[in-house]
Amino acid sequence: MNNHYVHNLDPVIFALGPLQVRWYGLMYVIGFIIAGLLLKVLVQKNFFKVPVEKIDTLITTMIVCMFIGARFFYVFIYNWEYYSEHMMELLAVWKGGLSFHGALVGLCAGGYIFARQNKITWFEVMDSVALSGSQGLFWGRLGNFINGELYGRPTDSWVGIIFPNGGGLAPRHASQLYEAFLEGLLLTAVLWFLRSKVKVYGMISAAFIGVYGLFRFVVEFYREPDSQLGYYFGFLTMGQLLCAIMIVVGILVGVYAKKRNVTI
Repeated sequence: MNNHYVHNLDPVIFALGPLQVRWYGLMYVIGFIIAGLLLKVLVQKNFFKVPVEKIDTLITTMIVCMFIGARFFYVFIYNWEYYSEHMMELLAVWKGGLSFHGALVGLCAGGYIFARQNKITWFEVMDSVALSGSQGLFWGRLGNFINGELYGRPTDSWVGIIFPNGGGLAPRHASQLYEAFLEGLLLTAVLWFLRSKVKVYGMISAAFIGVYGLFRFVVEFYREPDSQLGYYFGFLTMGQLLCAIMIVVGILVGVYAKKRNVTI
C-alpha cells in the first residue's frame, strides 16, 4: 500500500479576476522584509557602516540586479536551445526560469554598484548582504515546494512525496525542503556564528559562497536535473558543476580577503 504524501498544495493564495496572488511571490516579499530588518541590525552594530536610510536603496539595487542575473543565466546557460527559437519569451519570467547562480552574480554586481556609490568596500556590502539575505533562500525554496516544482529524484524511501503535477505518481525526494533547511536555515546559522569570530571583511562572503556551494552540491544528488540538460560525465548536473566552481571561488575569496585585511 502506498502511504506517501501526495502534494496537492494550491500555489495561489487568492485571485481577483485575472489577478493572482501566489505563495511564491509572498515568500520573496517575506525574505526581503526580513533582510531589510537584519541590515538595520547590522548598521546598529556598526558592522555595516552606512546610514540606515540607505538600506532601501541597497535592497532595490539588489532586487533589480538579482533578477537580471537570474534570468540571464537561466536563458543563456540553462536553456538557450529553447530561447534561441522563442526570442519573444526572453523576458517572460512569469512562466518561470530563474537561476540561483545567476542571481548570485547579479547580487555581486549590485553590491559593487552600491559600494562605489557610497564609498565603502565591496566586501563590507557583500558580507552584510550574505548575513541578511541568506535566510531568503529558505523562503524561496519553500515557495518552490508549494509550487510543486524543482522536485527531487524518484525514491522508494518513506520520505518520498508524490508530485502529480509534474513528477508523475512516483514518490520523489522533496529536494526543495532539503535545500530550504541546508541552504537557508543552516547556512544562515553558520554565517551569523562566524560574524562574531571573523576580524576582516570578506570572510563572511567567502563562507557564503563556499558553504552554499557545498550544500547545494550534496542536494543535487537528490534533485531532478533540468530535463534539457541532463547529466554531465554521466552523473553530475549543471548545478553541481557550477557549485564546484563556487567552492573553489569561496576559498580564493577567503584567501584574498585575509590578504587584503580590511578590518571590521
